[in-house]
Amino acid sequence: MPKLNVPPTKSSLLALKRQLAFAEEGYDLLDQKRQILVFELMSRLDRAQEAEGRVEQALRRAYDALGEAVLDIGSAALDCAALAVRLDHRVMLAPQPLMGLHVPHVQARLDASGPQFGVSTTSANTDVAMQRFVEVLPLLAELAELENAVIRLARELRKTQRRCNALSKLFIPAHLETIAYITGSLEERERESFVILKMIRERYGGAGHDPRPDPPSQ
Repeated sequence: MPKLNVPPTKSSLLALKRQLAFAEEGYDLLDQKRQILVFELMSRLDRAQEAEGRVEQALRRAYDALGEAVLDIGSAALDCAALAVRLDHRVMLAPQPLMGLHVPHVQARLDASGPQFGVSTTSANTDVAMQRFVEVLPLLAELAELENAVIRLARELRKTQRRCNALSKLFIPAHLETIAYITGSLEERERESFVILKMIRERYGGAGHDPRPDPPSQ
């Protein structure tokens, strides 16, 4: 890991130590966030798979009833009857905060209207098919909410993981190596200064002797 291009001074050492402490604290927070995101993601993945199974089962029942209705009155008559249906179904979206994300809460609001088909032109299976397709809508809303949450959580998890990797594999190691280099350089300077001072003292007869030359005689 290449060290940072900073001068090996005490001020640089103090600044690097402050940056390192801040980076390590940030990494701990990001790692905690990453673990929570993983938990939330896996939880919603399991729920999404269960919701998908319920949707498939409900759609299968709805299409079975639709097939029976087609056998009863024919596809052309069923298409004409469907054009007369007037239902005011709505999809409601509400913000739902999650780990700094805005995951929408999806809710299908169904129109509680009465019968839509005439008795003489359709069969009972036509009403059953319509009712079963209507019953699928809340399940689809739940599945849409869970899948949207999974996508957003996975995207946020990748972003958090990249930041964790940048801190743990680049920023923190570079600062540690630079701090070690500057610390070693400063210690080496102190040793050199000590050796030089010791040599001066030995040369001029001890610490109490003034190493400066005597002034010229008058």
